[in-house]
Amino acid sequence: MNKENLLNIIKQLKNSSKRKFNQKVDLIINLKDINLKKPEENVDLFIPLPNNPGKQVKICALVSKELKEQANIFDKVISKEEFNDYEDKKVLKKLTKEFDFFVAQANVMTDVAKVFGKTLGPHGKMPNPKSGAVITPTTNLNELREKLQRTARLKTKNEPIIKAIVGNQNMKEEEIVDNIIIIYDALIHSLPQGQANIKDIILKLTMSKPIKLEK
Repeated sequence: MNKENLLNIIKQLKNSSKRKFNQKVDLIINLKDINLKKPEENVDLFIPLPNNPGKQVKICALVSKELKEQANIFDKVISKEEFNDYEDKKVLKKLTKEFDFFVAQANVMTDVAKVFGKTLGPHGKMPNPKSGAVITPTTNLNELREKLQRTARLKTKNEPIIKAIVGNQNMKEEEIVDNIIIIYDALIHSLPQGQANIKDIILKLTMSKPIKLEK
């Protein structure tokens, strides 16, 4: 992926669609020759980006009493003693939609799985060690919060497509480029045939026409 060409395309994209709000920059990567029925060919990556793409990330913490006060830096804290309040399916679905990431204390993960797993799991939001979201009393929660604010989740679901927010119209072009390159490099290293599994790459703003990139 040529950095100079990418810079020019992003400049073109940012000037192509003027709106009264700060549009997000979306990266869409279509894959090919991938068998999603094979777990090893599914993509599930958490990529810390060098630059915050500007998406407001909401985080909910699921902890025991010992970490409840410390976890108050997150948007919501649910202690183990309150887990039973979330057994209702409608309440759980609402919670799942409201938050982007869930972090959980390691020694309550069994209870988290029992109460929250059936809802968070299918939405890909169970606390995941790969993102650092399974925590202990020694975890630096401020660092984790900052990291999750700029973490892109790359995941294939029912189709061989990867989507990620890589920036916004107000960001410098160079910052958006750096985010795209980090995501692209991480993705091709996770694919069974690397770059050969990339069908095409598309960039677009929230309200703009898509632009196809060269691989």
